[in-house]
Amino acid sequence: MKGRIISSPVFIWFVAQLISTYSWTFRLKVINEQPWRDHLENNGRVIFCSWHQQFFSFVHHFRAYRAYKPGLMISQSKDGELIAGVAHRMGWQTVRGSSSRGGLKAMRGMIQHIHDHRLGAHILDGPRGPVGVVKKGVIHMASQTNAILVPVTVDAHSSWKFRSWDRFFIPKPFARVCIRFGDMVVLPPSGAPDWLETQRTRLETIMLPALV
Repeated sequence: MKGRIISSPVFIWFVAQLISTYSWTFRLKVINEQPWRDHLENNGRVIFCSWHQQFFSFVHHFRAYRAYKPGLMISQSKDGELIAGVAHRMGWQTVRGSSSRGGLKAMRGMIQHIHDHRLGAHILDGPRGPVGVVKKGVIHMASQTNAILVPVTVDAHSSWKFRSWDRFFIPKPFARVCIRFGDMVVLPPSGAPDWLETQRTRLETIMLPALV
């Protein structure tokens, strides 16, 4: 019964409206947006990279980019059904699957989406963690699509932090929220036996200071 309610169109619509209304209260600042947009407009490919704990804070803002049809991989769990529905209403094109279920099919779907639409996003340590550990899938996607990686990080001067595996946080109403797009990360040509792990570690080192 609970699963049917969570996945119902009416409930998904309600949650999406609630998130949109709540997010409008943020005093939002966006930093370093133009470089990746210029790259995309010049027929480049882009993959946004974020930690799971920060996803809520920018999901509404990404409506500004819906014309690009950004792709996002979301778990096939019941909770994932709700998240996928809300994300779709915010302008995301969702591909269902994760490292634990449907991962290979979803990875292929994301690679195809990035080839077709040139913009995707990936939650680096989701959906189950461990927190702060970049999984190799995003490096594989970037390598297969010749995409650059763009770190997306969020901080808020006032927020609620949950006792979840990732210390998920939600900015409080009217909080100052900063979405920061990091410098574009260009992967070097592959070839060395440890190339995948080296690039995974490199991205992890770049992203770790943003964990809160």
